[in-house]
Amino acid sequence: MSRTSTSPVAPVAATAAQTIFRVGLGGVLMAHGTQKLFGWFGGGGIEGTSKGMHAMGFRPAKPSAVLAGVGEAGAGLALALGLGTPAAGAAAATTMGVAASVHAPNGFFATEGGLEYPAVLGLAAASFTIGGPGSFSLDSVTGHILDRPWMRAFALAVIPTAIAVQVYRRQKALAHDASGRQSGPDTASAGAPDGAG
Repeated sequence: MSRTSTSPVAPVAATAAQTIFRVGLGGVLMAHGTQKLFGWFGGGGIEGTSKGMHAMGFRPAKPSAVLAGVGEAGAGLALALGLGTPAAGAAAATTMGVAASVHAPNGFFATEGGLEYPAVLGLAAASFTIGGPGSFSLDSVTGHILDRPWMRAFALAVIPTAIAVQVYRRQKALAHDASGRQSGPDTASAGAPDGAG
């Protein structure tokens, strides 16, 4: 009896929870992305973000800033709408995974500047890549044209590869900067800021 009375409620509650979480996650990502792209909510905009990206070792800095902003704002909007969820989740998870790698040397907790916050956002985004957006979504309305099982599998497989490529490029740029500083100002000036590619 109790099983019959509660079973219809469970899927509705699960769908509502999934939708709230997806929209909330998308909203947070959008806010962070617009900080980078437009300087909203006290952000640095493209110029300020580019300087920060350069200091962190991302080359070239301006395209890296644009990609980070789009990876957060664009993917966040798509997640909030539940549209193209595999690609949106993968883009957000990749962006957050790269951010987590920057914070990793500071440990886990966000209070110490650690990777806690971006890691949680990245895992949450990846969960929608795997599980889909739910029935209250544009993917559901459009018959899941942009949310096929093979798209989910492919998008999930791309995430670690894309993160690894960005982390490698950043480490290479930082090593290049360090070698330039050790060689002295004359040698350092010969290497362009974007020399690491």
